[in-house]
Amino acid sequence: MKETVLDLLMFLFENYMEDEDRFPPQNERAGLQMKLLEAGFDHDEIEHAFAWLEGVLEQGSETGPERDQAFRIYSEDEQMMLDVDARGFLMQLEQIGVLSPSARETVIERAMALGEDEIDVERLKWIVLLVLFAKPGEEQAFAWMEDLVFDDAAVLH
Repeated sequence: MKETVLDLLMFLFENYMEDEDRFPPQNERAGLQMKLLEAGFDHDEIEHAFAWLEGVLEQGSETGPERDQAFRIYSEDEQMMLDVDARGFLMQLEQIGVLSPSARETVIERAMALGEDEIDVERLKWIVLLVLFAKPGEEQAFAWMEDLVFDDAAVLH
């Protein structure tokens, strides 16, 4: 099975970041890259994953009125990538206070940045988890999401 960038990000989180309070800093990435190569991941996928993580950090610092609008109309490309269930899941997370409108926008942007054809709810949960991990002040939402992701994973095994 060909691993995707999101699979690599999930592996990275579960094996190297879960006990951390931030993404790995630049000076630690060379060692991580070697470990990921040894685990069988492709060099290009590793580079894409680190670029994706950088994008989360850059998005995390952006705010403004245009990013805090609660009303959201999805583009055609977004609708193709995020099916009705995935979009409904994002709306539910926003309604219960796990995602702010700004965090929702970061999740959508990062989902699109993966370049996958479609992202289902299970994979979207991981994107939300990674985005909340990177956003300062989202510790409670991250903890809630982490429980959801790992409780669901335990049920599947």
